Amino acid sequence: MAFKVYVDGQEGTTGLRLFEYLEGRADIELLRIDSALRKDPDERARLLNAADVAFLCLPDAASREAAAMVDNPDTCLIDASTAFRVADDWVYGLPELEAGQRERIRASKRIANVGCHASAFILAVRPLVDAGLLPADYPVSATSLTGYSGGGKSMIADYQADTEGRLQAPRAYALGLEHKHLPEMQRYTGLTRAPIFVPTVGPFLKGLAVTVPLQMSHLKPGTDVGALYEALRQRYAGEPFIRVHAPDDPAGLDGGFFDVQGSNDTNRVDLFLFGNGERQCVIARLDNLGKGAAGAAVQNMNVHLGIDETTGLTAG
Repeated sequence: MAFKVYVDGQEGTTGLRLFEYLEGRADIELLRIDSALRKDPDERARLLNAADVAFLCLPDAASREAAAMVDNPDTCLIDASTAFRVADDWVYGLPELEAGQRERIRASKRIANVGCHASAFILAVRPLVDAGLLPADYPVSATSLTGYSGGGKSMIADYQADTEGRLQAPRAYALGLEHKHLPEMQRYTGLTRAPIFVPTVGPFLKGLAVTVPLQMSHLKPGTDVGALYEALRQRYAGEPFIRVHAPDDPAGLDGGFFDVQGSNDTNRVDLFLFGNGERQCVIARLDNLGKGAAGAAVQNMNVHLGIDETTGLTAG
């Protein structure tokens, strides 16, 4: 029997990518809305309630409205917006977060898909906090370099129409230091204060890397790079979509430069450590359209439905 799946917001970047993941799957029956009825609330409500799993690929306010349309207790919602990521009655959609998270995703009918920057940041930082190496009150800072597809259809159009090269330099944004991913970044790492987070969009379609610099003298006494590596390695042992690289692994570098697009077209997160005895940086890299968005949503769907979570996905 095929599971019925509906994508509300199928014309957006994440919605289109979801269709690419799901269209060829024999275990999925995609419910489609007539293009003329895309904004018709009655037709949307009908499809939402007919689905075993409905993906909400909408702005925050529209996601809240769509969630309110669902009265079928058997419909599982997986929301790709930021509307519910720190809501107590929704489960955070990051299976690798901690022991028991997969069971929570399996049991819940309300799953908040993780943010792209947040996913990389949390996977890099949470194990170090849990291991006691990184104090919860450490003044964490992080930067992220991401492809322009993370800005949605309008930003993609701007970059693709840029024949004069005015967008070819990286552009930092959210400089008020209140990026919308901050609440989940703090909550799900266990940090007692929000990190200083500066994201930057680059002139490439996709790929994302979050870099977290660490002063070794401010960590737990005696912590060295080997301890950091072991905390990450042990935490993610056996995880199908997370690869922890040995310190200073040249596989992450291209002529000495970090390759931000090296995890593209996979659902994989690569974790790296670079630095020296005094300073280290942890880098988490992923495809912002894959593990950072639609791939993560498919993984959450697989977990919820009780099928192999790697179905339809690749670790590369």
